[in-house]
Amino acid sequence: MIPLTETELRKAFVNVTKGEVGRLHLPVDLASQPWDDLDFLGWCDPKAPQRAYLATLHDDRLLAVALRLSQEARGPRRTMCSLCLTVGDVALMVATRAGRAGQTGNSVGTYICADLACSLYVRGKRRIATPITYETLSTEQRIARLVANLETFVGRVLRPA
Repeated sequence: MIPLTETELRKAFVNVTKGEVGRLHLPVDLASQPWDDLDFLGWCDPKAPQRAYLATLHDDRLLAVALRLSQEARGPRRTMCSLCLTVGDVALMVATRAGRAGQTGNSVGTYICADLACSLYVRGKRRIATPITYETLSTEQRIARLVANLETFVGRVLRPA
């Protein structure tokens, strides 16, 4: 992932209004992110615990997506992340679709690591507290799988209903 500025991030959101973009809280430690180890930048809103965001390159374009924890979710639970396939604290996160589809109430959801640290998990830079199942894929293969799963999810957010 390339280092991002606040301005770049705010311009990249595809599923919120300009007013909402101006009010959302960006990471305070933006400059100190481990950019070389990130396939996407993900963060939880410290002032709105039911909100999370992710930013990634999609078709060589920076896109950011606003997420919300599902109303059915009662906090993170131990299950498998749909992006990195880590078994740990995972939450159902829902994104309003971009464009007209989102304006009519359409959304898509997927299970994502509650701390949005998928990139660090696949590289072994962050560990989960519970024992993990051994996986025979190389780090590069796990990264490729994460990127493919992320592309699929972002594609679903962008796709008209």
